[in-house]
Amino acid sequence: MSALNPTDSAFLWMETRNQPMHVAGLNIYTPPSGAGPDFVAKLMAEWNKSPAAVAPFNLRPVLRMGLWYWEKDTEFELDYHLRHLALPQPGRIRELLALVSRLHGNLLDRNRPLWEIYVIEGLPGGRFAVYSKIHHALIDGVSGARMMAKSLSLTATEHKPPVWAQNLLSQSAPRTKAAPPSLLEQLGNAAKAGSQILPGVGSGLWDTLRGSYVESDAALPFQAPPTLFNVEISGSRRFASQSYSLARLKHIGDAAGATVNDVTLAICAGALREYLAAQGQLPKKPLIAMVPVSLHTETSAGGNQVSLILANLATHIADPLQRLQRIVASTAEAKTKLTPMSKLQKMAHGISSISPLGVGMVTGAAAKHPMFNLVISNVPGPKDALYLNGAHLDEVYPVSIPTHYLALNITISGYRDRLGFGYIACRRSVPALQRMLDYTHNAITELEAALGLGTHQAYKNTAAAPTDVPTKTNKPTRRKKAA
Repeated sequence: MSALNPTDSAFLWMETRNQPMHVAGLNIYTPPSGAGPDFVAKLMAEWNKSPAAVAPFNLRPVLRMGLWYWEKDTEFELDYHLRHLALPQPGRIRELLALVSRLHGNLLDRNRPLWEIYVIEGLPGGRFAVYSKIHHALIDGVSGARMMAKSLSLTATEHKPPVWAQNLLSQSAPRTKAAPPSLLEQLGNAAKAGSQILPGVGSGLWDTLRGSYVESDAALPFQAPPTLFNVEISGSRRFASQSYSLARLKHIGDAAGATVNDVTLAICAGALREYLAAQGQLPKKPLIAMVPVSLHTETSAGGNQVSLILANLATHIADPLQRLQRIVASTAEAKTKLTPMSKLQKMAHGISSISPLGVGMVTGAAAKHPMFNLVISNVPGPKDALYLNGAHLDEVYPVSIPTHYLALNITISGYRDRLGFGYIACRRSVPALQRMLDYTHNAITELEAALGLGTHQAYKNTAAAPTDVPTKTNKPTRRKKAA
């Protein structure tokens, strides 16, 4: 058995029926030319020839004396984790996302390895989807994206084993050591880690303390206004997604002197501003987003390797260009502070800066005094075309985690020349989530108009469609009328 680190363990401790802690990805494929209607059935038959799983797909969590460990599942059953479904007619993207909404609200079974894969057929033109979910204690978003890309092929002719049968341990799984370190090594490692962690803890706590009274370009904890996103959530989910041309967003960034990450934050800010205004709940103060920062470039370890920054979304500013400029200033100051820190310092800074979040959730204080309003993640993806047993990967959408008092999560994932925006929310708390797709489109065109950019024909007709379908919860809730 190998012990989980504190960050990974936290995702198991935080999990409840209304707050599942798994992340997921939705991939949409086109079968190869000439494939018959039984292509998906043949794919399933081929996958079932690999009934054994390797790490991390053969590990289940166990609790020993208050600590979580990974233990090999000696009774692994593939047919529990791999499932074959078909969409009801007419089999549109709408029906697909409605199904994903329901599946994403279900907890993973802790008596088994914490993952499930659904192969879903019935889309027009013979297309099919693969919805894969895995517990956040096993991987973070960057690890999951890398795992997905590595498990697929770069050519249509190459066939690889299914992801659970491939040895992806070095990229994505918890590591174990061949032998435990000596007492002297442990003391030396602890002293070395402490010398790096303590400064990060101190700076994070200082940000938390000064956040309520300091004015600066950087966003700080407790500067966020209460919104309809900062409430307790139910167990039901709603998922909506759409993709946009990466070149289009780069064009905006080049014209404004901003990074693509800042442009995506500005697009989300514009969409959130319009959404809250339509609900009659746009606050006078700007929304604050928590933005995870991947540290995988600084380490080869698996598990969760992230820090975070807070970004001022400037939703109180009507002008889209001024809003973007404020976001750029906010993220630049936050990144400047993180840059000189070591990896451990960055992780310690991020965790300690939001350490009061758990207390606010338990006491309910987070409803009136949120540390931030929502999470917005940007996950890099593969640049090359990928294939699954000859089927071309067309679209990639992330499906992340809403939590109590953070009822909406926006995650953006790249694939080739597209960025897929995935919106996941508590259905009860965030009504008419599908409108966010319209508002996202509006935010992009507003930025282009403010910068004097024309919308090229190649940028139009973006993929995916909204869904607004109820999902089951453990208790009835009153349906809110769509705006």
